Amino acid sequence: MLIQSHHVDLSTPTGTMRTYVHRPAGEGSYPAILFYSEIFQQTGPIERTARLLAGYGYAVLVPEVFHELNPIGTVLAYDNAGRDKGNADKSAKSVEAYDSDNQAMIDWLGTQRWYNGHLGAMGVCLGGHLAFRAALRPEVQGTACFYATDLHSHVIPNQPGQHSMERLHEIKGELLMIWGKQDPHIPSAGRADVYRKLHDAELNFTWHEFNGQHAFMRDEGERYDPQLAMIGYQLALDLFSRTLR
Repeated sequence: MLIQSHHVDLSTPTGTMRTYVHRPAGEGSYPAILFYSEIFQQTGPIERTARLLAGYGYAVLVPEVFHELNPIGTVLAYDNAGRDKGNADKSAKSVEAYDSDNQAMIDWLGTQRWYNGHLGAMGVCLGGHLAFRAALRPEVQGTACFYATDLHSHVIPNQPGQHSMERLHEIKGELLMIWGKQDPHIPSAGRADVYRKLHDAELNFTWHEFNGQHAFMRDEGERYDPQLAMIGYQLALDLFSRTLR
């Protein structure tokens, strides 16, 4: 399937949010996926993943997750300086601001004739958490979270009662949770705590732990595992085929 890419600048309560849109070319209506990046925003690997998903018949929206804290179009490098800046931005943005970002994207989608009303979410690293956060929305029918950081911790600033894991009762769609066993950012005890809470909340979810490092989906750097990445894409596409079609 041929695709097209462009961007739109959306108004949010915390400022203008550039959002990259990758979707099938030509006429037709399609489900949409809110796709959340790592702390580095829309890097090459993130754009390639978004375009891959679009090629399977989805309109994929990639927001600049730290739009309040950087000039429009900012992409952080995969180096120490980029990591430090991204982590600082993560600690500076309230979780409620991500909710208003989601509202802006959902409102905009509702005005697009190519959107058929079926909505999913997906993300990697920080974006895995933000996809999980999006799953709190009643419109989101299927969510794929890859090595979601900070679900087991309180690194992302939250008001009391606003942590994503404190609002599990709001999740109505299906979750796909994928982790790397060799990921130091989400230790085994943290993964076990998240699993227990999802199980106790009786959510509809599947759970996969692979022998992989953090960011094993990223097709740049030494952590990339092409075989695991392919399995991850297949699992996510299966989820969206079942929940959004």
